[in-house]
Amino acid sequence: MNKQSILSMYEQAGALLNGHFILSSGRHSARYLQSALVLMDIDHATKLAQELIAKVDDADQIDLVVSPAIGGLVIGQEVARLMKKPFIFTERKAGEMQLRRGFSIAEGARILVVEDVITTGGSVRECMAVVRQHGGEPVQVLAVVDRAPDEQDRFDVPYATAIELSVETYAADDCPLCRQGALPAVKPGSRGAA
Repeated sequence: MNKQSILSMYEQAGALLNGHFILSSGRHSARYLQSALVLMDIDHATKLAQELIAKVDDADQIDLVVSPAIGGLVIGQEVARLMKKPFIFTERKAGEMQLRRGFSIAEGARILVVEDVITTGGSVRECMAVVRQHGGEPVQVLAVVDRAPDEQDRFDVPYATAIELSVETYAADDCPLCRQGALPAVKPGSRGAA
């Protein structure tokens, strides 16, 4: 798959949104990628997962796939299914990323972390910290979309993505969309509601 075919999936699903959005990182943007609308089509989820799996450095050495909830759940599950690996997820409780629901990680387990869209990488770094607290070793990060490809050194493990899409984001206190006041800011992601 190439960048245009992946973007076409987003456009056809109505998942490439324009407006005034508050991202899960707290930054603001005029564009938003609602991956859930793309991933609800099983064929799209499978194709995107296959694209990501092709970028895994050493698939035979992966013990477990982990995703941060909620955005990474569908693509993480599909990557794990196709790789025939177990899948678990981290989630926030009272604002803190945690391992819950009886999930456990074997000491020294080699972990593949999978996310749908990354901007700052904050949720992935929180997920990786939880994995390490429970004895796992994150070995690679995958994401369908990298929304800030110029941002380097976000992770201390290898990182690969299906597509890079430069989307300008702004600190909340320096947002030109807020200054214009034409559109109210909405939180369409997992930490808010649109």
